[in-house]
Amino acid sequence: MKKSNGIIVRHYQSPCGVLVLGSFDGKLCLCDWQIENHRERVDRRLRRILQADFEEGTSAVTEEAARQLDEYFARQRREFDVPLLLVGTDFQKTVWRELLKIPFGVTFSYGDMARRIGKPGAVRAVANANGANSISVFVPCHRVIGSDNSLTGYGGGLDAKRMLLELECVF
Repeated sequence: MKKSNGIIVRHYQSPCGVLVLGSFDGKLCLCDWQIENHRERVDRRLRRILQADFEEGTSAVTEEAARQLDEYFARQRREFDVPLLLVGTDFQKTVWRELLKIPFGVTFSYGDMARRIGKPGAVRAVANANGANSISVFVPCHRVIGSDNSLTGYGGGLDAKRMLLELECVF
């Protein structure tokens, strides 16, 4: 492990696909699906706001994140306690903080989320912020579903979303 001013990234093989874990300044700032359609946009946002480049390697934070993910996928962990660094707009951070309040094994609709942040008319904006989440699983955007209980958009794909919800005995 090395000390760096960059975003230290490593890959993590989950049962639902490869995740890219990244840490910056002692906090997890990235847990995103390698196949994510918006990876470039997420990476650009992190580089721009943090004014840092990506460096392959490991850090205490990415190692702890990987350990906690191992426990989660083995059904031995329901909550995470890795320090997080939310990198986005104020609105995105508001949505992501609300995602952190969704308990294990529970789902909300995008409309529920919009109401919970006091902006019931902002369903589409909430959905966009949900999709811009760069810390998947830890910030549980997979727990947000359509108002008709359908699985809708997910960076890791709908199969990964279904697998995560089944792991939490929701779907």
